[in-house]
Amino acid sequence: MSIEPSSLEALQALVLGFAFAGLLASAFELLTERRASFGLLQSGGVLALMSVPMLVFSAPFIILRNTIRGRSIEGRPIPFVMIATMIACGWSLVSGRVVLDVTARLVGA
Repeated sequence: MSIEPSSLEALQALVLGFAFAGLLASAFELLTERRASFGLLQSGGVLALMSVPMLVFSAPFIILRNTIRGRSIEGRPIPFVMIATMIACGWSLVSGRVVLDVTARLVGA
């Protein structure tokens, strides 16, 4: 059994997207001593504008973290968890693909 190169590349982008999202969110929390969340956009002004790129790439991590916490604390239904997980996976796939493309461009490959 062999895996097609396009499937392997998609899996690589998915995993890299989640890893990069977790790295960004954790680095943000380490540097600012506050939790990365979509609430940063509600502050308005320059802070909200500056947080958009960080939130775009750390969104899969934030979505899954909030979904897991919502399921364990609030008892959200399983279909909600499944939908949120699919959204986070799609977002991670796209952001991972962007990270791979930017890295390839910087390296010159």
